[in-house]
Amino acid sequence: MNSARGAILWVDDEVELLQPYLLFLRQHGYTVETTTSGEDAIELVQQRPYDLIFLDEMMMGITGLETLEVLKELAPHIPVVMVTKNEAETLMEEAIGRKIDDYLTKPVNPAQILAACKKFIEARRITGQRLTQAYLQGFHSINRRLQAPLSWYDWLDIYLQLTTWSMELEQHPELQLHETLSAQWRECNAAFGSFIEHTYDRWIQNPTEEDVPTLSPFILDRFVLPRLSPERPVVFILIDCLRLDQWLVLEELLHPFYTIERNYACSILPTATMYARNAIFAGLFPLQIAQHYPQWWKDTGDEQSQNAYERQLLEAYFQRRRIGIPGGISYIKIIDPTFGRKIEQELGRHLRYGLIAIVINAVDMIIHSRSEVPILREIVPNEAAYRALTRSWFQHSTLFSMLRTLAATEPKPTVIITTDHGSIRCLRPLKAYGDRETTTNLRYKLGRNVRTDHDRAVVRLRDPRQWQLPTSSAVTSMLIAKEDYYFVYPNDYHHYAQRYRDSFQHGGISLEEMIVPVAILEPRP
Repeated sequence: MNSARGAILWVDDEVELLQPYLLFLRQHGYTVETTTSGEDAIELVQQRPYDLIFLDEMMMGITGLETLEVLKELAPHIPVVMVTKNEAETLMEEAIGRKIDDYLTKPVNPAQILAACKKFIEARRITGQRLTQAYLQGFHSINRRLQAPLSWYDWLDIYLQLTTWSMELEQHPELQLHETLSAQWRECNAAFGSFIEHTYDRWIQNPTEEDVPTLSPFILDRFVLPRLSPERPVVFILIDCLRLDQWLVLEELLHPFYTIERNYACSILPTATMYARNAIFAGLFPLQIAQHYPQWWKDTGDEQSQNAYERQLLEAYFQRRRIGIPGGISYIKIIDPTFGRKIEQELGRHLRYGLIAIVINAVDMIIHSRSEVPILREIVPNEAAYRALTRSWFQHSTLFSMLRTLAATEPKPTVIITTDHGSIRCLRPLKAYGDRETTTNLRYKLGRNVRTDHDRAVVRLRDPRQWQLPTSSAVTSMLIAKEDYYFVYPNDYHHYAQRYRDSFQHGGISLEEMIVPVAILEPRP
């Protein structure tokens, strides 16, 4: 006989008829106890733990449904499978209402009983075994792929695999694969950094070639323009600093309301709001914005002023293309919840426009607050917690409420959701040297003769204009950090290295920062 796989309690007033089932279950390694009344079942559950309860619906004394109600109060974590001859729909609904976990109709066969045991007792073990096997196969597959030349689409596929493994393995810490996966993330980001260093220049020079990803300045061209229509509005939502894994947990909540087509784009470098978000709304690279619209390109350290002209850049985008928007353009930036609730109440008025562009700053504010507020760092110790916090915010946000409203609006709008860049959890400090005019971002440095002692950890641009980035003078250079490195000045180095270690940052070169989702949402009928 196999070792015991789990403890089962079977409650039935005709227990003598169960002997074939009990023998069958014991042969499969389960420990099975029986009792003939609901009262005895309640007493047994108070005395010892069980992994599963089979409960007869028709018994002398208190009924199966009455017993179920008490059992769920005593031990809500123990799954209960009701076994009955009664196939009435009302009984099934009442059992479901009282939180039954499954329902079998007599006469049951051994296969049904075994399936219920595996579902409720062994599902986690079976899932863990399959997940381990699949992950190890994927692990070796990615390692082999890293030995060969890779394209953007190969890296997109690898990133999707790593993200999927991360989200699945976090549900099974007992598998102890976290360290292996973390090491592979680091190895892949190192290889991706080298890929970008040698490929990005060609992307910038030839952005429309077939093997080049959709870069930030072309997101409107590819995803928004084709969907503009006089018949229905388009709602374009940009959630600042949203990673792919965070989008996946939000996407789960939206499936009841929308059919979702997920696409991908690539944030330009540096992966910072000042560069990437302005590029999206302008449909231009930052150097082109500074050349054509110098009044709207503010080379300052204040992030709010750096992105203060997105409405104007968006309107100029359509003017350059001589495209008229039926109803015009509405631009909204939501920074605080109070204003978000106001916009939610006025949503009908905004839907008179042909294009509604909405910027949501909440996720970016969460990661910046985490760096400064110790309790937030405790609440969000890792990527899994970051995903959970993002999901919790979204569930209670005005954005989710607005999206549910939009799904029920006539005419039904097309909703496009994307982001300007993601973020990476930074663990390795780098000393950076520069004068007081050097920018303060932890993932890139722009200034006169900026340098670092660890050249392999960065991309150095002696002339940022080669990557379509504006500079204040001919001697301005740029460092962009790769992998999970972050810059710290030599002055009080250890203090700031410790302060920002394990913080989420953006501006550099990594899979998490550069590969971004672009989701097309169509309301369900």
